[in-house]
Amino acid sequence: MNSPHLNLTVRVGCNLVYETSLFTPISYLLRPRRDENCLVLQESCYFGPYLKPHEFEDSHGNLTCRSMLVPGRNVIDMDAYVAVSSLPDHWEMSYNSLPVNELPQELLRYTLPSRYCDSDKLSNFAWQQFGYIQNGMQRVHAICDWVHQNIEYRFGSGRSDISASEVVQRGYGVCRDFAHVVVALCRAFNLPARYVTGHLPDIAYLDTGSPMDFHAYGEVYLGRWFTIDARFNVPRIGRIKLGHGMDAVDGAFSTIYGQANLVQFLVWAYQVNPEGMSLGDPLDMSKRLDGTPFLRFS
Repeated sequence: MNSPHLNLTVRVGCNLVYETSLFTPISYLLRPRRDENCLVLQESCYFGPYLKPHEFEDSHGNLTCRSMLVPGRNVIDMDAYVAVSSLPDHWEMSYNSLPVNELPQELLRYTLPSRYCDSDKLSNFAWQQFGYIQNGMQRVHAICDWVHQNIEYRFGSGRSDISASEVVQRGYGVCRDFAHVVVALCRAFNLPARYVTGHLPDIAYLDTGSPMDFHAYGEVYLGRWFTIDARFNVPRIGRIKLGHGMDAVDGAFSTIYGQANLVQFLVWAYQVNPEGMSLGDPLDMSKRLDGTPFLRFS
């Protein structure tokens, strides 16, 4: 039974095609994470007519699949209908940061530097820019505002080897970079923060016309987890999380243990009318209910 607050339906999925000349191990993070913010109504996963994938929960609780690419062409399809809330992200200014000694033990790792969220290298910068702000939520707001205003979004500028401190120095990046910078700056103040990868449909948000893709953002813990997304820096509706972790290493949609070429990449995430929906239907953008500045119901 669908929860009353999950009153919108989003179709999400992807079609990935890899080519390789050798048997190559691979892991995927493609299935929506099960939590209170979404309900998977229907789901279909296809990993090609070869070795059956082994699914497990990683150390962050993400649904991960391990499989093997075979020589030649490998097709991966994931398609799902997910119920989400029509309520946007929300911030509550009364929430403040907790002293480290009061943090739950399992959250301490999210206060530490990582490969791409090198908060140790940004510590001096963070304290100079935001150290005067005492309230935790106000400090997080100021961090998001600064990143949104000072880091330029450049489509196609992403690099797999660049860290948060390097992004701050060069001054531009993609959503992955925005997420790394915000998470790293929060950790510089011992605020637990984690990197998130998922889908973000354009519900009550004007479609810019750019190709659909996975989206990266962050979450910060101030007594509970709050979304932090400096890429857009406005409340958004319908986020569907695939996974979270320390940084993009934990949030990659695929991790390849060898050489393989991604020759086709198609991602979709758009609001639909749940009536008559069926997995396997061709993608039909004319049935989108999102992509406009106004919230539309079925």
